[in-house]
Amino acid sequence: MTSSATPVTVSEELFAPVSPDIELCYQTFGDPADEPLVLVMGLGGPMTWWDPELCEMLARAGFHVVRFDNRDAGRSSRGKGRVTRTMLVRAFAGLPVRAPYTLDDMAGDVFGLLDHLGLESAHVAGVSMGGMIAQAMAIAHPARVRSMTSIMSTTGRRTVGWQHPVLFRNLLARGSGRAAYIQSNVATWKLIGSPGYPTTREATEKRAAETYDRGVTLAGMTRQMAAIVTQPDRTPGLRALPVPTAVVHGLADRMVHVSGGRATAAAVPGAELLLVDGMGHDMPPALFETFAQTIRRNADRAGTDRSA
Repeated sequence: MTSSATPVTVSEELFAPVSPDIELCYQTFGDPADEPLVLVMGLGGPMTWWDPELCEMLARAGFHVVRFDNRDAGRSSRGKGRVTRTMLVRAFAGLPVRAPYTLDDMAGDVFGLLDHLGLESAHVAGVSMGGMIAQAMAIAHPARVRSMTSIMSTTGRRTVGWQHPVLFRNLLARGSGRAAYIQSNVATWKLIGSPGYPTTREATEKRAAETYDRGVTLAGMTRQMAAIVTQPDRTPGLRALPVPTAVVHGLADRMVHVSGGRATAAAVPGAELLLVDGMGHDMPPALFETFAQTIRRNADRAGTDRSA
């Protein structure tokens, strides 16, 4: 890992057509000659939720970092199809619901981004829904995923990684307009943020305002939620996974219970499990070094495995 004083090259925000209907907004950090690392964000989050400080830290660790807006987030394309509150409640209860798109479709978006960048494979790290997408990628095309780091995520099995129904209702309780979005974000992060690494209200409001200005839609968020609550159990696919895997989860996570991280690590052969005391369902700056070191260490395992 190079010195923190070393400057990191950061691209402009660019756009990649990944399918006839979807264009992803993305940005890169570091040297294109370094190992590619794709960062996948969670529900409703734009790529800017991958803090630039962490992205630059990863670039100094030897990665060419690619962060991007998922479909229905930030400046990427909006999906199609209407998802009602009733549909989400039915799906949350385990009843059959047809979502406008699936996590596998979102994984396909990331593969399309790799194709656009001319990359046969890349290291992949995902947070929450992003971890689910990373898992779907590794299961579908393991040769294209050099290593996988799944952060505060789960396997899709309903008996693990659960959230309290109050949190589910909170996610749906979003009024219209910028002020309502900011207020809702403050309420949500107060419930799910890291108790051991608290964030100020001012910082939460600032990020929420930036997120709203970047582009959010309730319809898009509910489509992403539908993909999550209708996801299949990936445990059988994870058990056959040949991809070096690291799992990071907070012991104080109220959005995705730590059992989801434990189940992910238990399913993947040889997975490393890191449980962090005081960490909730966010990525506090105090833990950036931990995240960077874990992703780097797991990526190094990929090189060892290829040599073997």
